[in-house]
Amino acid sequence: MDISLLLRVAGVGMLVTVTAQILGRAGRDEQTMLISLTGIVIVLLMLVREIGSLIGEVREVFGF
Repeated sequence: MDISLLLRVAGVGMLVTVTAQILGRAGRDEQTMLISLTGIVIVLLMLVREIGSLIGEVREVFGF
């Protein structure tokens, strides 16, 4: 795992948090929920490659 992945995830988290706070104070709760959901999806898409390599290593270790 590379440190840049961790920094990108933290950056997305900070952007989502700030945006959600701004929208929450403006009374746009529906859009706040959509922003949070979008942030989760973006982070999961960034992690798919790492999860794939983890599964590949587990298969190698156990000989599948």
